[in-house]
Amino acid sequence: MHNIIDLARYPLDRPGSDDWATLIGRCRDQLDQQGLFNLDGFLLDAARDAIVSEISPLIETASFHHEREHNIYFRPTIPGLADDHPVLTRFQTSNRTICADQMADGALIELYERPEFAAFLAAVMGKPALYPMQDPLARVNVMAYAEGQALNWHFDRSEFTTTLLLQAPLGGGAFEYARDLRSDDAPNYDGVAGLIRGELTPTTMALSPGTLNVFRGRNTAHRVTPVAGERDRIIAVFSYFDRPDVRFSDKERIGFYGRAS
Repeated sequence: MHNIIDLARYPLDRPGSDDWATLIGRCRDQLDQQGLFNLDGFLLDAARDAIVSEISPLIETASFHHEREHNIYFRPTIPGLADDHPVLTRFQTSNRTICADQMADGALIELYERPEFAAFLAAVMGKPALYPMQDPLARVNVMAYAEGQALNWHFDRSEFTTTLLLQAPLGGGAFEYARDLRSDDAPNYDGVAGLIRGELTPTTMALSPGTLNVFRGRNTAHRVTPVAGERDRIIAVFSYFDRPDVRFSDKERIGFYGRAS
């Protein structure tokens, strides 16, 4: 882990130490106040550059081109809503995806499997423990967005999303979000419709390459705007759960990755 993470700034290798406790407290405060936290420079520059060099040829030759039309809920209908309700407006999302089984024993897989990393995330999120997925495709993904590609408005299925930005584009590719637009008890369809119609201004956040981002996305609408220029936006997504042995179904794998195994 010492050759991947800047442990001088982010002492994940010293759980229980004063520096570790300070980091946990800072991240928790940001998560509570902003619904997310960022650790700029979490990846060492050399590790980040090596990962991009390793992943880029796979993106060009072996990635799954995921092109889909969806609404903000990724559901075709919502009980009680007319099919032409504004919240069911459909968008286009497009990216290329690399799966965990294509990364062999690279640095991203090494980091994902380190118990210190999972323990750090669990501590910040207030979980007793977090477990890596046992799904050979879904546990770690790398998404690349070329010019014109974007991740459109959506809510996440999981409570938290953990990502590492590996490469920033020349233009576009901004992360935008509308915090706590709904709750588990109140769908707030009027507020969601206002966001979709452009009546609500989202928060825009620019990340630098090497930044770890942990985000509460289940009730916060968010998107990545279309990329501009010839350099891809490349981001790694780590999937952990509060129970062991989680796997996707074959149907889910085919939908996300175009293959079941």
